[in-house]
Amino acid sequence: MDFTHLDQKGRAVMVDVSEKRPTAREAVARGRVLLGPKVFQLVLDQNLPKGDLLAVARVAGIMAAKKTPALIPLCHPLPLTKVEVHFELDEKEKALLIEARAKTLAQTGVEMEALTAVSIAALTIYDMCKGIDKGLRITDIRLVKKTGGKSGTIILE
Repeated sequence: MDFTHLDQKGRAVMVDVSEKRPTAREAVARGRVLLGPKVFQLVLDQNLPKGDLLAVARVAGIMAAKKTPALIPLCHPLPLTKVEVHFELDEKEKALLIEARAKTLAQTGVEMEALTAVSIAALTIYDMCKGIDKGLRITDIRLVKKTGGKSGTIILE
């Protein structure tokens, strides 16, 4: 298997996408934060001491997607056309589910932007809730769908 981010001598390189034509691309990523019963109830009641958890985490995720190439060394800067971050409370698991969707019209995909949005939203949730419960866990961050480009639509979940 050839790794696209390695040259013939095994050195890290940024992939040359200059010959690829821009296409509409989209990626969806998901993750979750296991909150535990006490934090879950505070989130449900919108009564966290640090304020509006979901609004702050949403903005953090969107901002992070826009900064992906500054965080991940070999990512291309992309003209993002849309980034969305959504949350859903899971009563049974006492968890907060996170979904991020990133879109672009570019020569390479937006998977890393969607994954970064979920990751930073999850870290923001952790940061805003850690004073209440140190046992929070971030889990299951993964790509679930991508569209566009040479490989077309791929659904992983």
